[in-house]
Amino acid sequence: MLPLYDDNPVSRRPVVTLAIIAACVVAYFFWQPSPFEETVDDVRFDLQYAAIPCEVLQQRPLTTAEVQATFNLGEDNACNIDQGQTPPFDAGKNVYLAVLTSMFLHGSLLHLGGNMLFLWIFGNNVEDRLGRLGFAAFYLVGGIVATLAHVAVSRNSTVPSIGASGAIAAVMGAYLIWFPNARVRTIVIFVLVNVPAKVVLGVWFVLQFFTDPNEGVAWMAHVGGFTFGVLVGLLLRGYGDRARPATTRYPDPWGSDYPRFGGRY
Repeated sequence: MLPLYDDNPVSRRPVVTLAIIAACVVAYFFWQPSPFEETVDDVRFDLQYAAIPCEVLQQRPLTTAEVQATFNLGEDNACNIDQGQTPPFDAGKNVYLAVLTSMFLHGSLLHLGGNMLFLWIFGNNVEDRLGRLGFAAFYLVGGIVATLAHVAVSRNSTVPSIGASGAIAAVMGAYLIWFPNARVRTIVIFVLVNVPAKVVLGVWFVLQFFTDPNEGVAWMAHVGGFTFGVLVGLLLRGYGDRARPATTRYPDPWGSDYPRFGGRY
């Protein structure tokens, strides 16, 4: 089940959603070392800028022994393997800032493309409801909550975690509460059908619990982010209806001369 776009017009252009998409694309192609292949430089980059559960809980960068055990010996849970007796791999790393920077990094073109598609489909309406500053705060806090959820169940993990999917899951959770019956154009077994958002998002959420742990997907970040979004959606259920202007309607945030991927099609 792959959603392509929704039939849910907005009242203002989703500036923050577009800015987040642009930031992720720029980071992937112009900041991360190798957009089209995985190299040693990518590993070093991730160790420098990605969130790592062990680092967050220990409040320090990984040691050299922890890095060697993780990437040379395949030990994913190497936290404190050396009892802190070896020097830090990157002494200058800010492990808390990495929680934020990791939200704008991606591991592959497919990873980037899938996340940005979901953000565009569901983010523009949530931004429309919360307003630009409100949406920016919600997105960042949702991503932090998602990372902490991953940390909570992977306490000893020394594997870098990157991607916007935790924050996007928060957006999807809020969308489920506010727009459950919005029609989403979706590919289901090679057939295009209109499916209510509550079905698309409900199926996506359930599938997170069946993720293969060997696939390297931080599924608990998805669950944590989505749950956060649902709770915020319930808490602010009536907020957007009062806040949104009822004047101009933009069925297509890109403008009428361009194909729509997030609003009407």
